[in-house]
Amino acid sequence: MEHNDRSSQEVDGVSCGSSTSGSPEMDRNPSPPPKEDETEAGEEADAIGETVYSKHWLFSTLTRLIEMVTDQGNGPNDFSMELMDDLEEDLCKVWDMAMNKDVAVFLQEFKAPDILLGVIAKSQSPRLTEICVGILGNMACFHDTCVSLSQNSDLGTVLLLLLGDNDPPTLLETCRLLLTCMSQPDVAPLWLERIRQQPAVCGSLRFIMSSSTNVDLLVKVGELVDKLFDEDEEIMKSWVSTPPSESDPHKDTQQDIASSLLEAATQLRSESPEALEVYLHSLQLLTTVEEGMQALVSDGACGRALWAFVSKIVCEDFCQADDPPLILQEQKALLAPALALLSALHSSLQMDISAELIGSLIRILQFNAEYCQSRTAGSSESGESQKEEEKQVEDVQLKALVETTAEFLSVVIMELTKDVLSSVVKEGHLTEEGCVSAVGTLVPQHRTAVQHLVGLLSEVEPKLADIIKKYIPISSNVSS
Repeated sequence: MEHNDRSSQEVDGVSCGSSTSGSPEMDRNPSPPPKEDETEAGEEADAIGETVYSKHWLFSTLTRLIEMVTDQGNGPNDFSMELMDDLEEDLCKVWDMAMNKDVAVFLQEFKAPDILLGVIAKSQSPRLTEICVGILGNMACFHDTCVSLSQNSDLGTVLLLLLGDNDPPTLLETCRLLLTCMSQPDVAPLWLERIRQQPAVCGSLRFIMSSSTNVDLLVKVGELVDKLFDEDEEIMKSWVSTPPSESDPHKDTQQDIASSLLEAATQLRSESPEALEVYLHSLQLLTTVEEGMQALVSDGACGRALWAFVSKIVCEDFCQADDPPLILQEQKALLAPALALLSALHSSLQMDISAELIGSLIRILQFNAEYCQSRTAGSSESGESQKEEEKQVEDVQLKALVETTAEFLSVVIMELTKDVLSSVVKEGHLTEEGCVSAVGTLVPQHRTAVQHLVGLLSEVEPKLADIIKKYIPISSNVSS
C-alpha cells in the first residue's frame, strides 16, 4: 500500500563518482570508456534484486537520514526539526519503493528497520515519523519481512506507544502497519499478546474514536478495533470492563469503548457510510458476550442511543422503497450486523418498534425474494455463470442477512398489536408483494409468528389475510 496522495515512482540508479561540475584540464589522454560488459556488470551489482533501483542511492539516502537525526540530537532540547524538501522527496521515494518485494527484503537485510526505529524514537518531526512508519508498513506487506518486523520487540513497543501520538497521518500509518502485521496468522498472536499487555492501547483508540474528525483515520482505527475484537474475545471483554487508567491523560473526558464506537460511527454516517460496516460489526460483537451486553444496556450506558442511531440508518439510509432489489448485494455487509445489533438490544431493552422499522424488515425480505427470482431468470436465459467460490461467498452473506431479518421480524410480529399493525398498513409499509415475500420467508420455521400476523390482519386488513392464506397455506395446529 502506498502512502497517501503521492504516486509511486521508480528511481534510476546513481552511478558512483559521477559529476556534473567542471573538471580541471586533463594533462593526459582520457582513459578509454569501460567495456560494455563491465558497465552492465556494474549496473547489475548496484541494482536491488531484479529492479532498477540503486543500492548506492538507497545507502546515500539512509545515511543522510541518520546524519540529520544525529545532528538534531546534538542540538538544543527544544529544537524542532524541519524535514528538508530534498530529503523528504527521497524518503517518499523509498516509501514507494518499499512496496517492491526485492526492495523490502534488501531494506530488511540492510537493517533499515533498526535505522527507522532509531529515527522514530528521536524524531521531532511528525512528517518524518509518518514516512518512517509508512516505509515499515509497506515492508510488512510481504510475509518474510512482516515476520521479521513483528519479532522486533522494541519496534512493537514503539508502535503501540505511537497510538498515543497526536498527529493524524502518523496514527493512520501506525494503524495500517498494525493491521498488516495482524493479517499474518504467523505473527498475529504475538501482536495480540503485546496489546493485551498494554492497557494504554485501549485508551488511545477510544480517544481517537471519540474525538477525531479525520475520516481516513476513523476508518482505519475502526478496522483495527474490529480485527482485535474478532480475533481475541478476551481483549474485547477486557476493554468493555476496564475503566480509564489513572495515568491516562484523557481519563476525565474518556468515553467507554461502546460509546466511543458509537461516536465514531455517528461521525462517519454522513462522511463515509460504507465505513460503518466495521463499527456496526464491532458493536454487534459486543452483544455476543455478557460483559459487552452489560456495557450496552446497564444504567447510563449508550444502548438506547445506539438503538436510535442504528434504527435511523436502517430506516433512512439502507434498502429504501425506491431502490432496486440488487441494493441488497451492496448493503448486505452493513445490514446484517445492524439488524443483529437491533435484535440483541431489543431483547434486553424492550424497545418500541416503529412502523418504519417493521417496513424495512419486510422490504429486505421482499427485495431478497425479487433478487433471487431475477438472478435465477437471468442465469437460465443467458447461460452465464460465475465462479463457484464467488457464488458461495455471496450466498453465505445474503443467507446470514435473510436469517437475521426473519428471526428479528418473527419476534416483532409476536409483539404486534392491532393498533401498531394498523399504522404499518396505513403508512404503506405492508403491501401485498411485501407481505407475501415476508411470509414466504418466515414459514415454516416461524409459522407461529405468521399465524399471529394472519390473525391480526383478519381484523385490520382482511384482504391481506386472505391473500396470505391463498398463496401460503397455514395449518392452525402447527407451531414453530
